[in-house]
Amino acid sequence: MATLMIQGTTSDAGKSTLVAGLCRLLARRGVSVAPFKPQNMALNSAVTPEGGEIGRSTALQALAAGVAPHCDMNPVLLKPETDRGAQVILDGRVYGHMDALDYHAFKRQARETVLSAWDRLSSRHDLIIAEGAGSPAEINLRHNDIANMGFAEAVDCPVWLVADIDRGGVFAQLVGTLALLSDSERARTTGLVINRFRGDLALLEPGLDWLTGHTGKPVLGVLPHLNGLLLDAEDGLGLTQSAAEAPGLRVVVPALPRISNHTDLDALHLHPRVALTLVGPGRAIPPADVILLPGSKSTASDLAWLRREGWEAAIRRHLRYGGRVLGICGGFQMLGEAIDDPEGLEGEPGSVPGLGLLAMRTRMVAGKQLRNVRGRLAGEDVAVSGYEIHTGVSDGPALARPLLDLGGRPDGAVSEDGQVIGTYLHGVFDEAPAAAALLARLGLEGEGAAVDLAAHRERQLDRLADALEASLDPAAVRPLLGG
Repeated sequence: MATLMIQGTTSDAGKSTLVAGLCRLLARRGVSVAPFKPQNMALNSAVTPEGGEIGRSTALQALAAGVAPHCDMNPVLLKPETDRGAQVILDGRVYGHMDALDYHAFKRQARETVLSAWDRLSSRHDLIIAEGAGSPAEINLRHNDIANMGFAEAVDCPVWLVADIDRGGVFAQLVGTLALLSDSERARTTGLVINRFRGDLALLEPGLDWLTGHTGKPVLGVLPHLNGLLLDAEDGLGLTQSAAEAPGLRVVVPALPRISNHTDLDALHLHPRVALTLVGPGRAIPPADVILLPGSKSTASDLAWLRREGWEAAIRRHLRYGGRVLGICGGFQMLGEAIDDPEGLEGEPGSVPGLGLLAMRTRMVAGKQLRNVRGRLAGEDVAVSGYEIHTGVSDGPALARPLLDLGGRPDGAVSEDGQVIGTYLHGVFDEAPAAAALLARLGLEGEGAAVDLAAHRERQLDRLADALEASLDPAAVRPLLGG
């Protein structure tokens, strides 16, 4: 078996998690394995060593497989900018901006990009674990499909279908999806996987027997609900309010409509002394020590949303009473005096006023900044690392007080009173020493055990692989091991 594809009955059925777990399980057995996502629609992305952009969940799967992330692993990435349009990234680079109908027509060309990337990746690894997108039963998207069965048919690979029992209706999910597939697609679906099960398996077994008898497909495994499993999310905001063991810092984050790379929040969510709260539309803004403005794929429109939701007045009141504000990437751009987008790279052409908290302007220019970087906190002997993914270029007096020194290149800004801080660097909290120093600047007093996010990821991936090893039918895993 050269390629196995994991498809799901719905979005968030567990495809990304199952692929990550299989990659770690097989890598531990000595298999040269790599993940592959033909087409992804997500605002959480990662920068590869060669300077390309892929979905963040695919980069996590590469980590699980013990290989460097590569653009061939996610040849088509769609980054939504509006409800009807997205930035299209091919082979890690921006190709252009398309509305949904234009992209649907473009998929025939994108198919060649997908198959070429798969062919290159297959030549470097013994096994590819591919991941579908959404559901293969989306009738309106079947023509020229490259994300699910269209890809599986093109490369002639078997498919496992996963469903989330925690949502309810798992039998209807599986039976209904299979019913909507073509004969050849059903034939290549070799087994079913049920995800996020809680309770006594004996109570489920009669249903599993019925499912196999009705569909003719074996249930390859029932995966347990892993409480507290936190891995880099593909896109959706899955974070709940964190319950800090000894709250020392209250961090409040607006859930922007086009929030991007919100994995920046993972280390804060896990920190034992940080109480992190995401605030969605229409919700009251709670008291905070820090208001954190996250990344955004559509900075100007998300800034307009902030204003409509009352955040601008809340931020000014928060600062008057001694609170602090941190902006990351798009959130950093919002802190300036204006955002200029003369070419309409992130929406309608024009200029919008910023929050005016830092003396700088940002201009959106063609050519996205994509790089992994290392450096230090300005004025401190504390190492920091992360990645940049942004379109804008900022300029102004505020940048004379940078937050970071990235190998001689300044980044970010700190207001004269230290209350307002901004940076373009994603992942700035991921390493424990940098997180501890930044949180101290933001007002966290006393000792606090910052989280080593890299070590946390490794533990979670091993935990996930252990669960798969205990839950999957060994006969299903055996063909994946090759020789």
